[in-house]
Amino acid sequence: MSAANQKYSLRGRLLLWVSGLLIVFFGVTAFGLDLAFRHAGERAVEDVLDVRVIMLLAAAEPDNGSLSISSELPDPRFAQAGSGLYAELLDARGEALWRSASSTGLQIGLAQLPEAGIREFRRVVASDGSKLLALTYGVEWEFEDGRVESFVVQVAENLDGYTAQVRRFRRQMGGWFLASLVLLLFSVAALMRGVLRPLNRIEREIEAVEKGQSEQLGTGYPSELEPLTRNMNGLIVSERQRLQRYRHALGDLAHSLKTPLAVVRGQLDSGNQVDIALLATQVERMDDIVRYQLQRAAAMGSGTLGRKQVDAVDVARGVIEALDKVYCAKKPRHTLELPKTLPFHGDRGDLMEILGNLLDNAYKYCESRLTLAMQALPAGPGGKPGLRIQIDDDGEGIPDGLEEALIQRGARADERNDGQGIGLAVVRELAEAFQGSLEIGRSELGGGRITVVLPGV
Repeated sequence: MSAANQKYSLRGRLLLWVSGLLIVFFGVTAFGLDLAFRHAGERAVEDVLDVRVIMLLAAAEPDNGSLSISSELPDPRFAQAGSGLYAELLDARGEALWRSASSTGLQIGLAQLPEAGIREFRRVVASDGSKLLALTYGVEWEFEDGRVESFVVQVAENLDGYTAQVRRFRRQMGGWFLASLVLLLFSVAALMRGVLRPLNRIEREIEAVEKGQSEQLGTGYPSELEPLTRNMNGLIVSERQRLQRYRHALGDLAHSLKTPLAVVRGQLDSGNQVDIALLATQVERMDDIVRYQLQRAAAMGSGTLGRKQVDAVDVARGVIEALDKVYCAKKPRHTLELPKTLPFHGDRGDLMEILGNLLDNAYKYCESRLTLAMQALPAGPGGKPGLRIQIDDDGEGIPDGLEEALIQRGARADERNDGQGIGLAVVRELAEAFQGSLEIGRSELGGGRITVVLPGV
């Protein structure tokens, strides 16, 4: 994979973000656990020192009007120099009355004398620079003569053992967290590989469509990607139909220009005086044909991207108004079964093309009456409502068996009226572009009935 592709890799970005989040999460968790472990360790040391203070008080006894600790110490480390466990008994002035043998040459220090019944647990730095955890306890002792004096018992322990435990805990926790982080990252990578597999499939299928190996994207995608694949398929179909419509338009244009060109050529080759009015009529007809075919080729079709909503009723009334002027001599009566508004999600030109062709045929072939009915259809998979168009006339109708033939290009049922025979073919192509259909039947008015269904997509 190139550096540019790796830079914008979705999998790489997700893995990087997840790695960062996991590192932050594990860091915060490790900090919290370390803090909790150190706090628990200090509380454990405090409890042990508290027991030793009580044991020292139990070993205390009066000595020449003062207080002293018997030689029978509760912990043999008190008698070992440099053992890391120290104890001392102070009077009310802070002067040492008794110090354990382990404290020889070492001063623990005392910030202030606690009152009787008050215990203080703190970190201290001894005279040799070693760090200690010390528990100081203030007591009052009543002698046999009734005197009550204050004393302070102080027990301290070197932090070496506590620090070693914390260091050992941190190594174990770091090892477990590192192993968990690596395992989670591999799991996330495998999970993303599975989650992103549909995107890889889309990439392969789009490449197959580009190479002409497939017509469109497949189905069975997750619900989150289903709208994307549906719109992609709609775009692919739309572009394919657009290209086909351009080809048809060029073919129709060439076919439609044959007759007026033949008339012009006949006039020029006849050797007689040229009929200027006839030539002008044919040139105007060719101009109309070219304009019509270009407009139809540029129709948007069912492109699902960028489709706007238009009012189908407004478009229909505009087409009716225009055709009333064109067929003013015939003056057919028309019945409009239209709601006040009717949303249509598509190109306005496409709808005008459909209604223009169908209504033009109805005006042309009816005797005196025609009916236009339009109604909304339930929303399709894309959440957009569809449209149903039905046009009836009271003309001669469409002969049985010619329905399929009439929607072929150039096919006409009536050669008496002008036309190119492509109107219904154009309507069918537009309907299919919207994944809809065109049906030809018999009207209750006695003539033909054309029904166009444009489902919501």
